[in-house]
Amino acid sequence: MRRLRGDRGGLPAAVRLPMHIFNTDGSIWPGQDAGFLGRSSDPWLFRCEPATANFRIPEFTLAADVPPERLGERADLLHRLDHTLAAIGPGPAASYDRHTERAFDLLRSPQARAAFDLAREAPAMRDYYGRSQFGQSCLLARRLVEAGVSLVQVNWFRGPEEPSDAPCWDSHAREAERLKSVLAPVADRAIAALLEDLDSRGMLDETLVACLAEFGRTPRFNGGGGRDHWGHVFSVALAGGGVRGGHVYGSSDRHAAQPKEARVLPQDLTATILHCLGHQPHSEIRDTQGRPIAASRGTPIRAIL
Repeated sequence: MRRLRGDRGGLPAAVRLPMHIFNTDGSIWPGQDAGFLGRSSDPWLFRCEPATANFRIPEFTLAADVPPERLGERADLLHRLDHTLAAIGPGPAASYDRHTERAFDLLRSPQARAAFDLAREAPAMRDYYGRSQFGQSCLLARRLVEAGVSLVQVNWFRGPEEPSDAPCWDSHAREAERLKSVLAPVADRAIAALLEDLDSRGMLDETLVACLAEFGRTPRFNGGGGRDHWGHVFSVALAGGGVRGGHVYGSSDRHAAQPKEARVLPQDLTATILHCLGHQPHSEIRDTQGRPIAASRGTPIRAIL
């Protein structure tokens, strides 16, 4: 999205929060950045806990001994140093300078800082989304969209209380129990609040909300009362952005194991999302070597539009 639309108003066009997706051993799953498009197109990652008291984004919090005037002086000094290094010879200074300038723009922008300030929301609205980390992340996402961010990816918050054998929605054990008591209530409340909130503000028609993962779960339970990874068939929920409400497209066999009717391929989903965001699915983008690549090679799902 940063490559297709570019950053606006001091904010990046694409943001991830409140954390990246990681494995139990702490390793970060691939596919969360811009890949072959280069680091300049990466979505910004804001690690945060928006449900905590006195929540602040660390990136927007200046030290007590660094008032805005001193920040400006530091930016001027760094700018002169970068230009001096660039004059010495080729190197990464130019790219580094661009990233640094964006960071300073963000710090100096009252509008950007305000977008992340959940204290500006009424307590009743915060309660409406639920005081969970996921719920408050969805509320923060709405504020960012209002401020001009084109794409906000809200990941499930993985706290220290998540069991290692079935963390987050990776329900390898005790799935029925976790769905009933931990997962579904938080997700249902936050997503419903987001949709109703966007609708009441007149934003839903121009905002696409997509709830999805990278695969589904096995049709049968394992010995631990959980279900394992299953990529053959799974569901995706889309709302707003030109998508027909209350419509179910496609079906599986009676075991929920294989597609039965109206199979949707991953590239068709990406093409549909691009279409809803106002881009031609086959829009040409170029990697860091200047090679042309189609944004998607799928076909929009016309029946749901």
